This record gives sequence, structure tokens and C-alpha cells, in this order.
Amino acid sequence: MALLSERSTLLWAGLWAFLAFAGTFVTIWTRNTFQIHLLRAQPATMYLHVGGHSDAARLTTALRGALEETATPLQGAAAPTGQDRIEGLDTAAFARALGREGRVAGGVYGVSVPRAEPVREGGMEVPTAMGSATAINLQAAGNRKGAITGDFVLTAEEVVPVQRALMENGIEVTAIHNHMLNDQPRIFFMLFWGLDDPEKLGRGLRAALDRTNSRRAG
Repeated sequence: MALLSERSTLLWAGLWAFLAFAGTFVTIWTRNTFQIHLLRAQPATMYLHVGGHSDAARLTTALRGALEETATPLQGAAAPTGQDRIEGLDTAAFARALGREGRVAGGVYGVSVPRAEPVREGGMEVPTAMGSATAINLQAAGNRKGAITGDFVLTAEEVVPVQRALMENGIEVTAIHNHMLNDQPRIFFMLFWGLDDPEKLGRGLRAALDRTNSRRAG
């Protein structure tokens, strides 16, 4: 993912790194945040959010070197299938309750919800594909239940109302933090986790989304 300017490339990435992460970032990288997203993950994992502003080839080489220090598979992510169903999971009921439709990739039903206003980093607009949209992911958890995780992209005044809406609907808030350093407006990312009936999870997430300045569905 890259955002092109006249002379350089701005790249944002979230590295899913093991705790033994060896720092390989030198001059072109900024270590923005280093945190836990999932509280009970096995093995225990941490996420490193980084940003770089340089020549595209140089950024790619540096990022590849960092990834090789982790156990991250490098063959690429699963492409969206164009389907909207997962065996043993009522994705249709989830989508109706959420008020948003998603796509299936790698056995996960993913929904992206952009903000109504643009998000900028250092004056450059950050596309939704580079992490400026709320991300919701649902997978089958057995017994027709679903597991959800992802993050809400929030302004400061939205943090408490969204946190309250999630907790009132039985969805766990696992982290609140920043990903960027010079963002406008100032953005906070709220991570969540839930395990329940897909329709119930969708209603809870919808209650939280309704407290954000998100782009309208459709």
C-alpha cells in the first residue's frame, strides 16, 4: 500500500510481530506505536505501527527486512473471493444488523467503514486502504457463533461514546491508541473483541458506529 507524492512515497503499515521483534528500522522509519491488540492471543503477539517517507524501492526493502525478522508468511494475503458467505456463519444476519455489507477473504468476513471527513497525515490524505477506515472482521467460531475483532477510527470526542456502546453490548475493548503522529484530525484507534451470535454482534457494532462520523452506507 502506498500513497504517492511527486518525489517520494508515504507508507503506513501495521506489522504483526512476535515479542522477540528485532528492530531493523533506521533513518527512514518512525516507530509510531508498539502495542497489544488481542489480550489472550496464543502465541502472545504485539503490533508495531510504522510510517516511512522516502523512495518507494527503499521503503519496500526496509519493510521486507523487518518482515523477515518475524514469522509472518510472505506469500501474500488471501484475495477477496467475491462471496459474502462463510459455512456455519450467518453473515447475512450480521450484515443486516450492522447495516453494512462486506466481503469474504481467507475465511474472514471483512467490512470497511470510511469516515465522512478525510484523514490526513502531514498534510497528505490517507486512503481508506491504508488504515483510515474502521475495520470490522468476523469469522466462524463454532456452534453458529462468530468472533469479531478490528478497530474503530475515532476522533477524541467519539472515544467515550463508542467505548460505552461496545461495552453495553457485550463487546470487549482491548486497546485504545494512536497509529499516526501528525494526523489531522487527531485520530484514535479502538480495538475490540467479541464472541457471540453474529446478529447480536452486528447490533452492538452498529450501536457503536452510530456514534461516529462515518460515511453513510450505500
